[in-house]
Amino acid sequence: MSENKRISNLYQSIYNGNPWLEVTLAHTLENITAEQAYRKVNPNLNTIWEIVNHLIQWRRNILRRVQGETVLTPDHNYFVPVLDSSEAAWEQSLQSLAKSQELWNAFFEDFNDSDLEKIYINNNHTYYEHIHGIIQHDVYHLGQIVILKKLL
Repeated sequence: MSENKRISNLYQSIYNGNPWLEVTLAHTLENITAEQAYRKVNPNLNTIWEIVNHLIQWRRNILRRVQGETVLTPDHNYFVPVLDSSEAAWEQSLQSLAKSQELWNAFFEDFNDSDLEKIYINNNHTYYEHIHGIIQHDVYHLGQIVILKKLL
């Protein structure tokens, strides 16, 4: 199996597969209502919804980088307040997260192992480091979501 395929399988398993860590983004987020996702359990913590939106934007950012684009990260680091707390808006965020996974899956279908060594010019990290970094980023924030969900 190619390295690309192994990485793709790992990323997919964290989203909705059977990863070693035994929790996935999709399963953890199912049955969370908009009210729960919007609830701030502590003034110093982000909400589940804010974290989900942060994940979506970083997934898009890194995908664009490994597709050859130069992307600047905003000062707010993709942590912005949720303005519409409706169920429809929450469902849209969940659909955007699912769409980001579909885009990554499609990316991996045509990605070559040799491209893992390419360098992203803005920070001199390889595409390999960026891809594993976004996986680690997802897992880090998944842990936060699991804890926040328990506090609801």
